[in-house]
Amino acid sequence: MGQTGPVFTTENECQDCYKCVRHCHCKAIRIVNGKASVIPEACVSCGECVKVCPAHAKKIRSDLGRLRFLLEGKNRVIASLAPSWVGYFPNTNLDRLARALKRIGFEGISETALGAEALSAETCAWLRKTKRPLVISTACPAAVDYIRKYMPQYTGALLPFYSPVISHCRLLRKQLGNEIKIAFFGPCAAKKNESDQNQGLLDLALTFSDLAQLLEENGLQLNDSDCDSIDGDFALESDRELLIGKAEEGRFYSVEGGMNDTLRNGNDHIRYTAVSGLDNLFRILHQWNGNGGDRTIFLEALACRGGCVNGPDMPARASSLDVLFQTDRISSAACSEGKISNVPLDRICKEDPLAEWIPSEEEMERALARVGKYGRSDELNCGACGYNTCRDFARALLQNKAEEAMCHNYLRKNYERTSNALIKYIPAAVVIVNNELQITECNRIFADLAGDSVVFDSLGNLDGISIQIYLPEYAELFTSVLENGGEIEKYNQKYQNRILNLSVFTIARGKFAGAVIQDVTRKEFQREQAAAKAREVIQKNVLTVQKVARLFGEHIAETEIMLHEIAKSCETENGETDER
Repeated sequence: MGQTGPVFTTENECQDCYKCVRHCHCKAIRIVNGKASVIPEACVSCGECVKVCPAHAKKIRSDLGRLRFLLEGKNRVIASLAPSWVGYFPNTNLDRLARALKRIGFEGISETALGAEALSAETCAWLRKTKRPLVISTACPAAVDYIRKYMPQYTGALLPFYSPVISHCRLLRKQLGNEIKIAFFGPCAAKKNESDQNQGLLDLALTFSDLAQLLEENGLQLNDSDCDSIDGDFALESDRELLIGKAEEGRFYSVEGGMNDTLRNGNDHIRYTAVSGLDNLFRILHQWNGNGGDRTIFLEALACRGGCVNGPDMPARASSLDVLFQTDRISSAACSEGKISNVPLDRICKEDPLAEWIPSEEEMERALARVGKYGRSDELNCGACGYNTCRDFARALLQNKAEEAMCHNYLRKNYERTSNALIKYIPAAVVIVNNELQITECNRIFADLAGDSVVFDSLGNLDGISIQIYLPEYAELFTSVLENGGEIEKYNQKYQNRILNLSVFTIARGKFAGAVIQDVTRKEFQREQAAAKAREVIQKNVLTVQKVARLFGEHIAETEIMLHEIAKSCETENGETDER
């Protein structure tokens, strides 16, 4: 249909954590350059990734734009409200919700629980006749799609009826006419798939968050008097009922086991049970041999643990005991058997299996080798990548759903190899200590400096030995940077018969500190030798200059005496000539 899937990723908010992969039972996530994206054809829209994403990068598609278009149109728009509204809007009632939706532009509001009651009534009658050993409910679209895609062998066990929301749409259209538009509000992402697949029945599926945004946009708060009813009357100005129908026991559908409560009718050949969470659904159905017992097992299957009250668009408090009691107070504890809807709810579920690709053992070995796993002993199956086993991860690599960097063990080994190589070949002593001042890593140059190269050569490290044993004079430098952070540099420090330059720095404050130590003894000796030679040259130069100066001074003095004598001689001769 050219639309974005019900669940998608805002890539610039994705934090490279793979938490969605770990929690996605279907592994419908592809990692590209560290960013997670949803694989639409593999996703059943359970919304688990939306709930667990720490960066809130996983989103449920908003159809508010399409809803505004409907509200501006000529057709009457009816709101179908899921029974889990009690958990999302705990301090209000249907009266206020109806008035608020009327002010937004809805013609009326009706409870999806009415469709649930119609479904339960049909199911009760059908179960009395069935001889199947296993029947699986179809109330949860995510659970239904999971079975159709991933466990198609159980598709024939699905109840042959529509879900509560589609049943409700059929009831509303019979009562109000097929020209109406219906918008569902609930906690579910998978309902959007139902809407996309049943456009003639359900026009839009929105979340409670969308409803809250609508209320905010229109300046409405559910505790405002504007949303109160007038004398408890739900009638509009045209006398058409604003609140269409009144649900009873169907309101308990939002809680795990709620559907079963509406089916218990003394039928002793049916055993009712409930399972929630796709992983639990897989666990209970996996490898069933098809043998039944004396009774039919009716399995209420839900994708969200605890039921719809714990859906992807619900706050954490919505699955609390308080909400359970509140839901109980507005729900009757009754069986739906005998309620007549006169609306066909029959549905045939068809298998929709994903194409299964099984790589060869050679391909698996090559994929495992990409992350440094060359034998079974290398396959740790730690699950850090999000996959249950290393082989599952290798299969994902081959399907271009995963990247090597997702393997933390592989990254750690690569880091260690790189780190060790760098430390090994740095032309200085390197040491790393923990918060107890114990050495966690060092190189051979440090071992030589510490005078413990024999131990280093035999063990390959000095791990666990206190730095105070080797550098007692400087242990307080490590303590200081561990406590305060930063870096401390010391130059020309005398250590035994050596001269050292030290740089002590924080790696992880309060956890690890490192130091780079340069032995500059030889350089200092060479510097002193150069300085001594320079001083010797200078001294010689000074002596030479002094000698030159002395000689030059003597020459000047002799010349001066000679010139004085010549001058005096000349003066005498001139005097005698004058006298004559």
